[in-house]
Amino acid sequence: MIQAIGLTSIPRKEQPPAVDNVSFEAHAGRVTALLGAPGAGKTTALRLMLELQRGRGITYFRGRPLHRIPHPAHEVGVVLGDVPGHPARSVRGHLRMLCAASGVPARRADEVLEAVGLVSLRDEPLGTLSRGTDRRLGLACALLPDPHTLVLDDPARGLAVGERRWLYDMLREHAAQGGTVLCSAADPKEAARFADQVVTLDGGRVVADQRAADFARTRLRPRVVVRSPHAARLSVLLAQRARSTQRSVEVVREGGNRLCVYGSTCAEVGETAFRNGIVVHQLADEVGDMGPGAGADSDASPVPTPAAESQPSAETAARSAPDPDPETTAASDAGPRPHPEPESSTPVPQTAHAPSTPPEPSEDASDDAPRTTPEPPPAKPTATLPPPVLVRPAPTPLRPVRYEIRRAAGVATGYVVGACVLAVSALTALLLARIGHTPQPRLLAAWPVELPLPPAALGAGLLGALAFGDEFRHPALAVDRGTVPRRLGLLTAKLFVASLTALALAVLTVGCTAELLYLVHGSELVALPDDWPALTAGWLALVTGCAWAGVLAAGVFRSTTAGLAAVVAVPLLVVPAVHKITEGSAGRGPAPLGGRLRDGLPLRWPFGGEQHLEALLRLLAQPVGGAMALSVLALLCAYAFTGLRSRVR
Repeated sequence: MIQAIGLTSIPRKEQPPAVDNVSFEAHAGRVTALLGAPGAGKTTALRLMLELQRGRGITYFRGRPLHRIPHPAHEVGVVLGDVPGHPARSVRGHLRMLCAASGVPARRADEVLEAVGLVSLRDEPLGTLSRGTDRRLGLACALLPDPHTLVLDDPARGLAVGERRWLYDMLREHAAQGGTVLCSAADPKEAARFADQVVTLDGGRVVADQRAADFARTRLRPRVVVRSPHAARLSVLLAQRARSTQRSVEVVREGGNRLCVYGSTCAEVGETAFRNGIVVHQLADEVGDMGPGAGADSDASPVPTPAAESQPSAETAARSAPDPDPETTAASDAGPRPHPEPESSTPVPQTAHAPSTPPEPSEDASDDAPRTTPEPPPAKPTATLPPPVLVRPAPTPLRPVRYEIRRAAGVATGYVVGACVLAVSALTALLLARIGHTPQPRLLAAWPVELPLPPAALGAGLLGALAFGDEFRHPALAVDRGTVPRRLGLLTAKLFVASLTALALAVLTVGCTAELLYLVHGSELVALPDDWPALTAGWLALVTGCAWAGVLAAGVFRSTTAGLAAVVAVPLLVVPAVHKITEGSAGRGPAPLGGRLRDGLPLRWPFGGEQHLEALLRLLAQPVGGAMALSVLALLCAYAFTGLRSRVR
């Protein structure tokens, strides 16, 4: 179950808080609706519950707050707005990436796709999905780790009638299997139909917490909707008949040729119209709302239910009535009732009950079939949940690595950047060879003296910045939290994959430029220099350092642009500063330091380790190497500091 206690948002300036001391419970096995008009505080309350927004109060999910749950996605599935994913990623690729992040088998993606009916669209990009398909995918993402609790923010907004019925069937099926479902709604009729418990918010406060039957009885009023070209005349006749029979009948004209009659029945209204020769274009039962939340605009409102098909009780009628024509309810939902009645004076008219005789069976029904129970509502499309996850693999260090590989390989951005780097490097190398006077190492790396960094280093830095930048723009890893958590395992995986990508890009760049120079100018430009091991180590370290700087800067500043700017700032700003600092100590090289380390230790360095140490120190003593090392270290410290600060808050 869910226990929300004292949820209060932080007010802005002198405005009152959007949510003020909201407390309620959502029990397992039930569907709980958080009802309120736009601006009532529904979304803010959900964000406070999920710890996505700072405020006071606490929420327990089966006795534990969300930050105390080791794997929140296994406990709470969330749908807040559209699916937070890269628009170029395929539906199946997005789910498989989340499978790697959640620690469930990859086949789980196909299971949830089949359950939500998206098997035929599994190869479609996320950016091309319609509103209804996007809602289905959002529910699939929430159900992927097989959570116990579902939290959804207005999931039926903008959906067609059939899509809404399917969605509510899925939610009720999840609750029937023992899960907890909490979703917000703006239309009281919708809330009364699909929910078991209705919590009403008004002005950021809880004004009612009722079962659906009590909510339908006290806050919904059955009425008769009439459309006629002579609506004014019919209104007068209905008022006259009510006075003559001494009945409490209220007739409200809601613009154009539409009337809403409270306290009467379809039979009485139709008889009055027939006796006076008034043409009627529509005559149907409907449910009108009153009280807090009334008049909220809804894209989808219940379809008027004919009197002959009304259910045996107000609760059943409110829960299972078919959906209305949007045109029918647009006027009735335009604003609150002009004369709201108190609870004690809001009787439940007999229009909400079925007639004493059962409805006439259809032509293909059996005449002698027993009628011991009221006729059930029309058959709804069945909804089947994906099978439960019985065995969850144990957490391994490879889980974030698998996630990162699927994230990077799921879109074409990395391949396009790599192809552009190779093309630009090849053209630059040919141009430098034609001009001449370029050292061979810079020629193979396609690195003109005028540029601060070679194309391969810039490309590696861009791919590293995209590793975190795209994740903050299109949150995917933590769909249950809405943000990308600063976890050490995630950072390690990103640095590892970025290193592999940078090394591959560096090797391919040198290989392509060497092959092209050999084909065009012969073998004299591609001969190996004597110090090629040191040059190779420096080249690989430079490209890898740029990739690491891009990853860390994007993680600290949550921006791809900031990550790439940090990469470019190393040769432009940090290198000159390091060069000035080390300019006066040119006489002290790394070799004496290596000798002192070798002589000062009681044991010899194994396998000639002092030589490798001297090579590393020589590399760091260069301005570019030292600047890159200092930049990566500073960004790593900043990343750790921001992660620690977010945990403290």
